[in-house]
Order: sequence, then structure tokens, then C-alpha cells
Amino acid sequence: MSMWLTAVLLGIIEGLTEFLPVSSTGHLILASELLGFKGEGSAAFKIAIQLGAILAVLVAYRARFWAVSQGLLRREAPAIAFTRNILIGFLPAMLIGAVAYEGIRVLLQSPTTVAVALVLGGIAILLIERMVKTVKVESVETMPVRTAIGIGIVQCIAMIPGVSRSGASIMGALLMGVERKTAAEFSFFLAVPTMMGATVYSLWKDRAILTFDDVSAIAIGLVTAFLVALVVVKAFVAVVGRYGFAPFAWYRIVIGSIALIWLAMS
Repeated sequence: MSMWLTAVLLGIIEGLTEFLPVSSTGHLILASELLGFKGEGSAAFKIAIQLGAILAVLVAYRARFWAVSQGLLRREAPAIAFTRNILIGFLPAMLIGAVAYEGIRVLLQSPTTVAVALVLGGIAILLIERMVKTVKVESVETMPVRTAIGIGIVQCIAMIPGVSRSGASIMGALLMGVERKTAAEFSFFLAVPTMMGATVYSLWKDRAILTFDDVSAIAIGLVTAFLVALVVVKAFVAVVGRYGFAPFAWYRIVIGSIALIWLAMS
């Protein structure tokens, strides 16, 4: 299969899974193993194309971000609180990601780690869905600082491929009393600085080994992920509001189990 077609397929997978609690990185690793997409530039590809999905958040929520930017200029309390919570939530990932970068790169090549994390993460989601009862926070703007930093710390668990960044941050938010829709949207907004930072850092660290073909594949995958995620991001909020997170948990368990059987037989 050509690198360009592989990049498109992986871009579609990234766009479909980035905002779902099913681990986009985990799916990219399993798909790359199946497609034989390996090599020095593959780890950077898996990180960098996530930026396409993140750009979809900026477009889908452009009115919200514009209102916040205008509010910051007028020094309005809600806009300041929104920005503060996103930046505070991003801080743990920035610090831990910079320190643990090389270890994360190694895990990005491990499909077995992904399969196990998918199953365990699915079980965790089912348990958390049953545990969460009380809602204390109903908007990003009213979220206490300690809740924002707590979600940011929990998000760092997703540096283990297969855990899911959105899944970890959303489940962490639910455990801290954040309403479902707000938890999902905070996860989307938190992804913007987190994945932008991860992409820039990865491309900078790998600049010496990336070839023209690697950069071209990243560009194709990024654009594809953007277009697909643009459709998925709002649809996900609607699905969660109606059905909760249990369908995604069962999906994780099934896919992870199938992957473990496939890896054991290969």
C-alpha cells in the first residue's frame, strides 16, 4: 500500500477517534501494525496528525473561542476563568511530557500495551459510570482551579497508549463532579494546547530524521483528520448526552480483546 493511501486511512482513524474515549493513538498504533507502517518517522506521524483533529475544535467552537478572546480584552471574569482553567489543566501534560518524551516514543511502538490498556480502560469507564452521581460543576467558567489541575493530572495517564487522552480527562472530570457535557467540552478545549504542544515538540525533536516523504504523509494525514473530526466533534457530545459513555467502554473491551488474540496468533 502506498504511503499516501496509508496516511489517508490513518487520518480517517485519527479524526474518528480523537475525541472519543477509545484512544486515537492506540488505534493508530494497531492500524499501523496491521498496515506495516513503521520506521523512524512513524512515531512523529502518529503524534503530529492529531493536530488536524485539534484544529477541528477551533473551527467547531470558533464562536466560543471568539467570545472568550473578546472577553479577555474586556477583562471579563468568565473569560479569564475559562482561559485560566485550560492553561492550568494543560500544565501537568507539558511538564511530564517533556520529561518522559523518550519513554513515550518507546510505548508508541507497542501494540500489546495498547490492547491491554483498551480493555482495562473500558472496564474503568463502566465502573466510573456507575459511581458518578453528584454534579458540582456545570461549566468550564465555574470550574474551581483544583478541579482543572486535577483533570490535567489525570490526563497525563493517557501518555500510556491505549488509555485515551479524552477518556482519561472526561472520566477524571466526572469523578470530580463535572457535568457530562461540560466534561466532554473541557476535554476538547484542553486538547488544543496539549496536542499543539506535543506536535511542535515532537516535530522539533525529530526534525533530523524526518524525510520529505514523512512530512508529506504528515500533511495528508493531518488534513484528513481535520475534515473527519469536524463532523465527529459535535456528534460526540450529542451521543454522550443521550447514551452516556458505556457504548464506548464496550467497544474498547471488544477491540482490545480482538487485538490481544490477533497479536498472540501473529
